[in-house]
Amino acid sequence: MRCILLIFASMLLSVTIFGQEKAKAVAKIQPTYQDEIRKLSKKKRVKKAFQLIEAQRAKTLADHILLTEIEAPPFKEEKRAAQFVKMIKEIGVDSIWIDEVGNVLALRKGKKRGRVVALDAHLDTVFPEGTDVKVKMRGDTLYAPGAADDTRGLAMVLRVLQVMNEAKIETESDVLFVGSVGEEGLGDLRGVKHIFSEKGTKIDSWIAIDGGAIGRVNNQGLGSHRYRVTFKGPGGHSWGAFGLANPHHALGSAMHYFAQAADAFTAYGPKTSYNVGVISGGTSINSVPFSSTMEIDMRSVSPARLDSMDVILKNAVDQALITQNEMRRLGAPLTVDFVKIGDRPSGELSEDLPIIQRAMACTALMGKRPQLTRGSTNSNIPISMGIPAVTIGRGGVGRNAHSLHEWWLDVEGYKSTQMALILLLAEAKISK
Repeated sequence: MRCILLIFASMLLSVTIFGQEKAKAVAKIQPTYQDEIRKLSKKKRVKKAFQLIEAQRAKTLADHILLTEIEAPPFKEEKRAAQFVKMIKEIGVDSIWIDEVGNVLALRKGKKRGRVVALDAHLDTVFPEGTDVKVKMRGDTLYAPGAADDTRGLAMVLRVLQVMNEAKIETESDVLFVGSVGEEGLGDLRGVKHIFSEKGTKIDSWIAIDGGAIGRVNNQGLGSHRYRVTFKGPGGHSWGAFGLANPHHALGSAMHYFAQAADAFTAYGPKTSYNVGVISGGTSINSVPFSSTMEIDMRSVSPARLDSMDVILKNAVDQALITQNEMRRLGAPLTVDFVKIGDRPSGELSEDLPIIQRAMACTALMGKRPQLTRGSTNSNIPISMGIPAVTIGRGGVGRNAHSLHEWWLDVEGYKSTQMALILLLAEAKISK
């Protein structure tokens, strides 16, 4: 028995070691990039910039609070954008503008021009207009909707620009400081989609700041498809018009058929998720509704599996429509609107890509262990296009994102700003 236990323990140890080796392999930092970042951190101007970032912690926090207390609901980021522009102008930049979809773009010219490195944080939050976004300080913790996601990132972008100016750091490449719109929810990455469209600005290297602590090196985009499905009918009195096809009943059936098929499909293969997040419609308890709507979010690491989920959802909706119309005893049949309201591409960049290696080396410089992650962020767009891009964390400690109880605590938050700076300088190259 003891022998069997020893063999079993040995097997477990082998599995554990193998797993650790795999994990380390995924986040292996090449010595060349470690040396590059280490040497960069020892440059006199970079040291000064690091000192300024730490010395200006109170200013960064004040900027953070100021921006948090300006509403930036989906598709209504204008007020926060205007304040962000004002703050950038006060710091100083070569040119600044707001593009046709609302992105704030501030250009700091490089010595050689031609190449553009962007540092981005998103302006929008998930909270609707009228949400109380006043920051409540409890001890040294900030409580407010949007305090962590992603207002802290905006404050970091401002500080990086300021210390570059104060430390007189010049770069070979142009640097574009970005406050983007539409990252959250139904914004569907509209800001960054525009930037990387034919109408946008040429970007050669993209660094986004969004959520999470130091250590997050997001080199993989999590794709998603989102749909709004609306069943429509004539509607009427629950007694007097009994027998009409009922949109709510059809919606319930569609959800049932979809969940059954989706559950079976997602039980195997690359990870795929689904969620009916919003249901709406109806006028009163004693009325047959004239419309019934649901909004569905589906995500997968595999574009092909997302396409399969589309088919599963469409089949479920069609089956529910047929079933409910066959049950009607009077009135017109139901119709259905099936509309895609979100499409975020997936993709993955090699860990050997310079920007990913540099991000990991910068993480190690801060005394943290880098972890390669997959997420749904502004970097999805450039990653899907094969453009060097990474999303890094905003640091500190935060919880309850996307809730009214969101909070953020400044635990060595300055280190994340230092990391953003040195990664930016590694990509844009310090001018001699």
